[in-house]
Amino acid sequence: MRARKRFPLVIALLLGPLTPPAETSSEATECVVLLHGLGRTEHSLRELEEAATEAGYVAVNLGYPSREHPIEELAEDVIPRAIQDCRAANADRLHFITHSMGGILVRYFLKHNDLAQLGRVVMLSPPNRGSEAADNLKDVAAYRWLNGPAGQQLTTGPDGLPAQLGPVDFPLGIITGNRHAFFDDWLSDEFPGEHDGKVSVERAKVEGMSDFLVVPRPHPFIMDADEVIAQSLFFLQHGHFDRAGDGPR
Repeated sequence: MRARKRFPLVIALLLGPLTPPAETSSEATECVVLLHGLGRTEHSLRELEEAATEAGYVAVNLGYPSREHPIEELAEDVIPRAIQDCRAANADRLHFITHSMGGILVRYFLKHNDLAQLGRVVMLSPPNRGSEAADNLKDVAAYRWLNGPAGQQLTTGPDGLPAQLGPVDFPLGIITGNRHAFFDDWLSDEFPGEHDGKVSVERAKVEGMSDFLVVPRPHPFIMDADEVIAQSLFFLQHGHFDRAGDGPR
């Protein structure tokens, strides 16, 4: 916050007593950690970050090198840093909103770490049971080069990391799409049923989830949709999605 300007004494006398600078609040608050997906950056979640801030949350939106390391290493690196930032802001409750692979980082971290301050989690288009796109592209050299070791872990079979994480035991709302972007059209035939171009609707689900919502959005842009942002914030407050038209907080 900018320092308050001091008026010259003569002006101060004319205007009356100066208002003392506001003290930094020590009241506890709620924090939202935003985690982007594979091959993306924190800039992809800017609109969510701004909306969470406007809703009164402390928003922590950290980038991480998603293409350079396995999911296990990424989770144990970026999530503790985000938690530290939340605690530095005096947060007494900590939520997550993730896109795509960011949700798998959270599942891995919470499976192996206790987080007493955990509130609620929203995952957008998560490959919770793996990605059919990863199945079809895992052996393609360009895919391996672009997506690194984490991209190889997102397959749908028992060897894929998502299948090894088990059910969730925290309040989780999932929003996924059933439209695909034009550049994913060539993969469309590889999906059974509805999908968003990267993950089928059914594979976004995970045992133990609290609520599930399908919207007509493609995988790469779902986080920018107004209704998705509103529903994400609604879930953080209520623990379920808004199906009665009450709107977000």
